[in-house]
Amino acid sequence: MKRAFRIGVLCLVGVSSGAALTASAVHPSQNGSASLRTLIDRFLEPDMEPLVAYRAIRRMTASTRGGRMQAMVEARTALDPVRGFTYEIVSEEGSSVIRRKVLIAALEAERMAIGSSDARSAALTHANYEFLAVSEAHNELSKVDVRPRRKHVMLIDGSLFLDSDSADLVRVEGELSQRPSFWTRRVRIVRDYARVEGVHVPVSMRSTADVLIVGASSFSMTYHYEEINGRHVTSQ
Repeated sequence: MKRAFRIGVLCLVGVSSGAALTASAVHPSQNGSASLRTLIDRFLEPDMEPLVAYRAIRRMTASTRGGRMQAMVEARTALDPVRGFTYEIVSEEGSSVIRRKVLIAALEAERMAIGSSDARSAALTHANYEFLAVSEAHNELSKVDVRPRRKHVMLIDGSLFLDSDSADLVRVEGELSQRPSFWTRRVRIVRDYARVEGVHVPVSMRSTADVLIVGASSFSMTYHYEEINGRHVTSQ
């Protein structure tokens, strides 16, 4: 039971560490609609101003055993071209096990992942994904179904939601293509993106997992940006 619980909460750590990795494969707004191929080509073009540095407050929560055990951590995070990813815990509450083994572990996993081969293998590129059918979604979004070219705990089998005019990535939804452990039957991910100060950035992430013995487990993270690429953020 104890081992299953630890595996149950740890299955969410790898999910959170990739939250910021897909924001680089987008580009500034362009006018007009497009076919699937044109839309994907525009989506994959390098951004004229990629995210290279930021300071943000993150609020992270996690729960397991159907919500009976939960915790929260708030951290001041930063990305710098020289120092890489750093974080400082501002406040925390709830289960010490979840704080240590899930929330703080997620920040540590992201620190290790930045610039690594894992980061490149998780990016939304032709090397990692097949881009399938496109369809119209609500709120002027286009839905693009994607399928990983291999099974990996950082690759998602699901859909991208792109702004139909700009081809900006707005949301990613799907399930992990490979289970993090024997105990984890299903992990579903939702990641949201937006432009803040003209730069495309992740703004929130949510995941749910169905874990043997401990039941439903969940993880969520939101970003409140203070500075992006050296510029102070006036509103988000």
